[in-house]
Amino acid sequence: MKLASLKSGSKNERDGRLVVVSHDLTRYTDAARIAPTLQAALDDWAQVEPQLQGLAQSLEVGAVPVERFHERECASPLPRAFQWADGSAYVNHVELVRKARGATMPETFWTDPLMYQGGSDSFLGPRDDIVMANDQDWGIDMEAEVAVIVDDVPMGASPALAAQKIRLIMLVNDVSLRGLIPGELAKGFGFFQSKPSSAFSPVAVTPDELGDAWRDGKLHLPMLVELNNKLFGQANAGVDMTFDFGQIIAHAAKTRPLGAGAIIGSGTVSNKSPDGGPGKPVDQGGAGYSCIAEIRMIETIQNGAPATPFMKFGDQVAIEMKDEDGHSIFGRIEQTVRPYEGP
Repeated sequence: MKLASLKSGSKNERDGRLVVVSHDLTRYTDAARIAPTLQAALDDWAQVEPQLQGLAQSLEVGAVPVERFHERECASPLPRAFQWADGSAYVNHVELVRKARGATMPETFWTDPLMYQGGSDSFLGPRDDIVMANDQDWGIDMEAEVAVIVDDVPMGASPALAAQKIRLIMLVNDVSLRGLIPGELAKGFGFFQSKPSSAFSPVAVTPDELGDAWRDGKLHLPMLVELNNKLFGQANAGVDMTFDFGQIIAHAAKTRPLGAGAIIGSGTVSNKSPDGGPGKPVDQGGAGYSCIAEIRMIETIQNGAPATPFMKFGDQVAIEMKDEDGHSIFGRIEQTVRPYEGP
């Protein structure tokens, strides 16, 4: 089953309008009689999910009214959420970051996940511009990730129990401002200004929609990233993922319960090269990268200085994942960096 939230254009309906989307992403049918918003559905998932599944089946056979589905009309599946916590499950990515700045990586990073708590009150739609007041010093970067939406997770849940609480899966562009990160981390209090609004894929899908690609708490498909209409990354999200989603969710719930609708991210998808070294660019036969920072790290390690620039006004990023037949699963995140012109 695939679910989306259509934009309403009204602040009184800022959580969007829940619709069920066809498997091929061409049609949708309204789900308002079952749940007005995705958050409302998640709040009563045990009762609502079977009804939504029935509506999805009716949609596929043409037994309900349908309209043409346009990804540009979508907000993020959850336009705002009670919780957005992003992990760093691909320790290869973390290792490269630290190596590039000459720092050693504690061994605990391989056994205890990293996580930060992001802003969740104003997610971008999948086709919304990335609007910034500065494109020179802030180091605008994309981060292509997998994210899950969970049901209520009790405090202290085991990884096995946490994995059972995954209700929906989606993609995310976790926008980062690399130029602001060092100063914030130096204060010893974590990210804030360096992590602006993220954007999520047009649709969120239930695990059964992914078939064998979803197994062991990981999504085993390439994360396709384009930068200015050129393939930049195709790292497999199921490869080199040190911590699966059950482990990441359990980490988030160690000292607090998670409420229905909480979003947990994987961190930047990152693959090593087959020889165990840093990943190579796509044009060199490698899997490429899911963020600009990673190729800059490798350039620094190999050549002493980065060569690839961060994103500037007018640059475009696209993030997508396709099934084995080449069909888009979640729809396409497609964003352009634009200057902020004030409130």
